[in-house]
Amino acid sequence: MADPNEPVHVTTTEARAGATPGVTRYVLGVSLVLVIAIFAFLILR
Repeated sequence: MADPNEPVHVTTTEARAGATPGVTRYVLGVSLVLVIAIFAFLILR
């Protein structure tokens, strides 16, 4: 039986339980540019 007070040591990949392809930064960047463009269009029209 494992001791409940014993700390669990796992690697970053095991804790994440998956791969991180890096697409998120592109989605965030494109979304930010689109929101700025839409707000600029609405303000300047």
